[in-house]
Amino acid sequence: MEQIFGQPGKAPVTNDAPGDRLPVLGMLASALAGRPMAVAAQQPGAPAWTDGQTVFIDTAAPAREGLKSVAVQASLVAAGSLDPDVVRRLARHPRLARRYLVIEGHRALAGNADVLPRTLAAMADPDIAGRSDSPAASLDIATGKSAVDEPPPEFGVIRGAKILSASARAEKKPDEDQPGHAPRSRGARELEELDDGEVDDTDDPDLFTSPVGGGGFIGKWLKKMLSSARKTGSGGGPPGADSPTHRTNSGRRGADAVRSLAATTGADGDEPDVTSDGVRYPEWDGARKAYRPAWCTVREVEPTIKQSATQAIDAAIGLRRPLARLGMALHRRHRQSQGDDIDIDAAIEAHVEMLAGSVPDEAVYIDSLRRRRDLSVLVLLDVSGSTAEPGTLGRTVHEQQRVVVADLTVALHDLGDRVALYAYYSQGRSAVNMVPVKRFDDHLDARFVRRLNSLEPGAYSRLGAAIRHGSTVLETHGGTSRRLLVVISDGLAYDHGYERAYGAADARRALTEARRRGTGCVCLTIGAGTDLKSLRRVFGSTAHATVARPDQLAGVIGPLFRSALRSAEVRRRVS
Repeated sequence: MEQIFGQPGKAPVTNDAPGDRLPVLGMLASALAGRPMAVAAQQPGAPAWTDGQTVFIDTAAPAREGLKSVAVQASLVAAGSLDPDVVRRLARHPRLARRYLVIEGHRALAGNADVLPRTLAAMADPDIAGRSDSPAASLDIATGKSAVDEPPPEFGVIRGAKILSASARAEKKPDEDQPGHAPRSRGARELEELDDGEVDDTDDPDLFTSPVGGGGFIGKWLKKMLSSARKTGSGGGPPGADSPTHRTNSGRRGADAVRSLAATTGADGDEPDVTSDGVRYPEWDGARKAYRPAWCTVREVEPTIKQSATQAIDAAIGLRRPLARLGMALHRRHRQSQGDDIDIDAAIEAHVEMLAGSVPDEAVYIDSLRRRRDLSVLVLLDVSGSTAEPGTLGRTVHEQQRVVVADLTVALHDLGDRVALYAYYSQGRSAVNMVPVKRFDDHLDARFVRRLNSLEPGAYSRLGAAIRHGSTVLETHGGTSRRLLVVISDGLAYDHGYERAYGAADARRALTEARRRGTGCVCLTIGAGTDLKSLRRVFGSTAHATVARPDQLAGVIGPLFRSALRSAEVRRRVS
């Protein structure tokens, strides 16, 4: 932190060359914007600006000025201030753009106040910010005749033509950039946004609750954090298909189903149909805007431990520290007989009593207690065939996901949380299989590690059904008031009769159902090449992130978890 903000009361301190600060500033920009952002240098003396994807700053200026400019420009992106529909009216009107920037800049900073460090949040003028509640309202004020000051230098400028050009390039991005294995039955039909119009988007501005991640600034989270480095294969099958591209043999998967222990309500409030073969859940048909009742059968399949499975866990990625601070605020008790700090008020009173000839109270200490969390976490691991594709670091997506779930499960368990891990894959709506690698009451031992290392990717991914069953088990067996569902997947939801648009709408709907019932949801994509637009359509407004390597997760896991849990707490209070 000192490399960026400096010590309190002093000028910013940095030993890095100006260009070396750009990746760190890119981390801040991404966290504030809630989307992947980069920071680049521009001509000295030029004002800061952004095209919605990169913030351009003067690296020759003082470090704190560049930091402020990044905060303003990234907050404008987060607040929707630079949406093309608004910017079109500003493109050829520099005076109007300056007036708009003043109002929207303060409004955007105020909207990001709970995310910004204190020194940056102080830039927002509450009086100016209170004049508007949306970009459209700010534009109306800017086009009016009311007095508006010139924007502060750290606000930079709005370059409408650059923003519109970048937006146009993004819209024209060819389909070839998306992961391969496009389903043929829909042809070239554009993937639609299929939902009922009731998806709660309140999580979006809160995606990163603080740029101070788990234990300090967003650590190792480079600007590549939300970018993909995996190249998809060129096979011709659909996502998750058992083809040579995936190098799997789904026929070797376990087939002995057990009856689910979960007994909960379906998405529409009806009791699920529990059969000897498993639990039946509804499925959302986005085209018809209606549920298909009792459409999918989810079965818990006991894991098979391979003889070749080892008890080894890959090198930890340092998740314990950020998770340890998750909802673990110190409770300070004053006037204690012993503690780790001096209670100044009590000490002064004791000294006065001693001078007055009275017997002083010896309880002059402050004792700090760390409250334990009331938290249960269920991790859903995608082991469909698409995760067998090559990922970053020369390893498959499945191998990198396995590193993350192992470290995440161990870290949560060691911190005293209740944690479960389920893997999922499917072969049609009547065979959505959930593999309980660790149930909530299971011990975390060598058997757990061997179960995890025995998993092999194969078959398909009926993600919506897996999410519904995971949230059901979490609500029924979690045993805590605070719940968190963590979905680790490459985002390729596909199965028989569960094609891209349909599957995306159902998965998004299932996440919304869980969040409405007070369960926090986080979706993580590790080392996969699924483009962000596709992930957005699958995960919706649920807090989600893509990291290129497992070791980059530590910097973002804390803000994501806090965002999801706080959103869930709000829903529980409302309900």
